[in-house]
Amino acid sequence: MKKIFYLLTLLFAGIALEAGNNFPRSRYIDLIAKTLTAYSTADIEAYCRKVDTGGLKEHGFPRLTANIGILIAHGKRLDLKPLFVRMMDICCREIPIRKKAGNEFSIKEIVFCLMELEKQRTFPPAQLEKWKSALKKVTVANCYRVYAVSPTAKVNNWAAFAMVSEWMRSVIGAADKDMDFIEKQAASQWQFVDVNGMYRDPNEPLVYDFVTRGLFAQLFYFGYRGKYFARWDKALASAGKVSLLMLSAAGEMPFGGRSNQFLHNEATAAMVMEYEARRAMAAGDKATAAKFRGAAKALVDNVELCLALDPISHVKNRFPRDSRYGCETYAYFDKYMITAASALYVAYLFSDDTIPATEMDMRSGMSWQSSDHFHKLFLRAGNYSAQYDYRADYKYDASGMGRLQFKGAPAAICLAVPGTHTPHYKIFMDNPVPFALTPMLYDGKKWLSGAAPEAVHSIVSHSAGKESAAAVINCSWGGKKKVKTSFHLDANGLNVKVSGSGKIGYMLPAFSFDGKVKPEISQRHNTLTIKYQGYECVYTVTGGTIADTGDTGGNRNGHYRIFRAEGNDNLTVNIRIGKSVR
Repeated sequence: MKKIFYLLTLLFAGIALEAGNNFPRSRYIDLIAKTLTAYSTADIEAYCRKVDTGGLKEHGFPRLTANIGILIAHGKRLDLKPLFVRMMDICCREIPIRKKAGNEFSIKEIVFCLMELEKQRTFPPAQLEKWKSALKKVTVANCYRVYAVSPTAKVNNWAAFAMVSEWMRSVIGAADKDMDFIEKQAASQWQFVDVNGMYRDPNEPLVYDFVTRGLFAQLFYFGYRGKYFARWDKALASAGKVSLLMLSAAGEMPFGGRSNQFLHNEATAAMVMEYEARRAMAAGDKATAAKFRGAAKALVDNVELCLALDPISHVKNRFPRDSRYGCETYAYFDKYMITAASALYVAYLFSDDTIPATEMDMRSGMSWQSSDHFHKLFLRAGNYSAQYDYRADYKYDASGMGRLQFKGAPAAICLAVPGTHTPHYKIFMDNPVPFALTPMLYDGKKWLSGAAPEAVHSIVSHSAGKESAAAVINCSWGGKKKVKTSFHLDANGLNVKVSGSGKIGYMLPAFSFDGKVKPEISQRHNTLTIKYQGYECVYTVTGGTIADTGDTGGNRNGHYRIFRAEGNDNLTVNIRIGKSVR
């Protein structure tokens, strides 16, 4: 009788937990399934034939294979089971003989898949052992292309991928635990860590800070406690705390550098947040754990919005998928679409259903400046978030306020990322101007732009109040030509005061095309309004006028028309985002 009572107690506790959980970890599996709908069965079959005949050349195919297997293990996409067996056979045949196929990235994915299949007993043990035996043929020298040969080797995050892949092979018994190899990789990556524990891939792209921290989280989750655990664990904890400060009101990870504005960005950031939630919970800090889970939920909500679009794309715009608009040469659909699913799966692994997800506080004032390596300033208040880049990488961004977002509004209605005149990604536009929310100055002959590479930005101060945030930033051209910009962010939006000597201005980008839809742009006297997806972004100028410059620019989200607020000596611009008023 006692045993029955105990079992009933567990049953009802489980039901109560599921009913009271506003963010069940099963949602990750559902989103992996949704991600896979971007591929038709015919697409997958064609991809399979291509790799079967031409050989494995990149890691998109093994990632796709692994995620199909994970879904099958969870009782989803059983229609793909015969095709999955064929794909898995190809992967296990090709991986041990292909050095330039991105094995660093994909071996760990195949291992995760095998672990799920084995746990759920989806295939006979003999079939699983056959696939596992193929992974035993992998050798570092013959199968990995980029890894550290010494603790001081300057090899970036490919080494971290190789490290986790080799560790995961040992976890399932497909390799001996080569601690010498693992320690060399862990040591080599330490030289790229900044004062906040953030990872500095070349030119400091923020995506790869999160990616690399996520790799070390995977290593630790699966048991590494070697020589470099303590220092890396401390770095992850430090960077985890500031990750909460970088999350935007639209649920986006910070912009900056290459591989930004892809679907896998937020999935990767959710992985990091889930890991830090687990850490906080283990330390007995339930409130902080709930904040991290709330951040993960906000990121996953953003992913879900993107997956609701038709057709589904791996990059945040509505241009035809095959156009690769907004993509670097390496960032094609077959590689990056499924990368989102892979990150969602790791977030699922880390996720703990006993931790509630506390809604992110976007009302309270917050200001935070990164190290100069990442050159970013973050402000948050009144359900708005802003991000300033004061020394942009002009292959991808421009200096100035490159992001202003409002909770619930489309991420790109004002700006999700700035735009550059020399993008290392496709935008299908001749001679685009660099753009951001940034000051301008007329030198008697031409307008000088704060978004231009020659502009020098310096942060004078930043601070936060109870429900507001503020910053003062100088922008100069050639030393003496200088404009001061003062920002105040609260529930009324971003108030910008621009001051200088003579004719000054402030750049006002207006979102004009997302690849499918043209937002409605209207100008009336000193007000410029952009209406998009039921929301509006309104620029209101005091002490000056608004001019249509005739210039255009492009970023990963689409095209922008460039307007300019103009005045003498002093100028004020208020930027408000809210539901559209007809």
